Amino acid sequence: MDLSYGADYKAFRDAVRRFVKTHRHKAPKGDGPRSPKVLDWQKLLIENGYAARTIPRAYGGFGAKPDILLSRIIAEEFAAAQVSQGIGGQGIAMLVPTLLEVGTEAQKQQFIRPTIYGEMVWCQGYSEPNAGSDLASLRTSAVLDGDEWVVNGHKIWTSTAHLADWIFCLVRTEPEAPKHQGISFLLFRMDSPGIDVRPLVDMTGIANFNEVFFADVRVPKQQIVGARGEGWKVANAILGHERDALGDPNLTLSRLNALTKLMQTETIDGRRVLDHPVYRDRLMKIQARVMAMRFNDMRVLSARINGQDAGLARLIVKLQGTELRHELEQLGIDAMGELGLAYGKNPHLRDHGNWQSHYMFYLGLIIGGGTSQIQKNIIGERGLGLPREPKPQTPLKR
Repeated sequence: MDLSYGADYKAFRDAVRRFVKTHRHKAPKGDGPRSPKVLDWQKLLIENGYAARTIPRAYGGFGAKPDILLSRIIAEEFAAAQVSQGIGGQGIAMLVPTLLEVGTEAQKQQFIRPTIYGEMVWCQGYSEPNAGSDLASLRTSAVLDGDEWVVNGHKIWTSTAHLADWIFCLVRTEPEAPKHQGISFLLFRMDSPGIDVRPLVDMTGIANFNEVFFADVRVPKQQIVGARGEGWKVANAILGHERDALGDPNLTLSRLNALTKLMQTETIDGRRVLDHPVYRDRLMKIQARVMAMRFNDMRVLSARINGQDAGLARLIVKLQGTELRHELEQLGIDAMGELGLAYGKNPHLRDHGNWQSHYMFYLGLIIGGGTSQIQKNIIGERGLGLPREPKPQTPLKR
């Protein structure tokens, strides 16, 4: 059986390798999302078809036809070289594909190009203090006043809100409707009067999350995606893309390569960590799971290209991806021995502490974006057709 990609794909791989070798010195490493180096790198990737590859040219993308193997080759070569694959984040990974599906032509023209080029940073206004796992219970309201929505309420766990230019936000526009109805999906600027952003320090010791308060924030009427009161449909499209992004196999492959390199350089009693059977066995198990994750991603992409529902294959992505990344980062910490406990400004810190930071970050992502328990319920009920978990019976009044 010949499992090779063929001559055309080999030629493409060679071209990707030449690009990486020629331009890798331009790639950002640890630069902020708005740094000129990050923006220039993103522009270079898009121009060469290595980012925003299938987004139409009319909206700033490269405009290529979908090809799973070409996308896989790009990911493999960038991961092998430990080179940035470009800007990610909520705008690019979640909002852009949703706008391509359900946005108006005016919205696509206004938002997609600046988003994929990193010129417009987004945050997601979903969770609320009393509407996390049960997101449909949200209470942030929007009342139509002439040609503007007036938004009042409170969001929490809002990643990058302190950096964002815009927010895509779920609001309740019909308070009397059942909770999954009467919700609308608005887009508005984060510098709008009446918005207050307050940082929340997470387990990494950094304020990646925020609380966001809205007090009579006025939003132009046309900045609604989808029909009024049907924002739950848009929300579910976004959540699907979010789960895909949180279980990105390309980022996991890149991190696996970094872990393998670490285990080749760290030593125990003068021997490489990789040469110790227990550690080598743990690495091989993680390698096998990353391989399975990447093949499952091909199944999901195939279904999307062919207009099919990936079903169970897509439902497992978030659960599989976040738990695997957490275990991968844990092995990196274990491979460093007692230095794996170093943190902050410790002079013996390896790789600027990113193993410890990623370990805590992915512990948070096992909770964020829908906890693993919620994901298992989704897999069981929607993917496997299992009955819903029974709710406790309300006690009888005496």
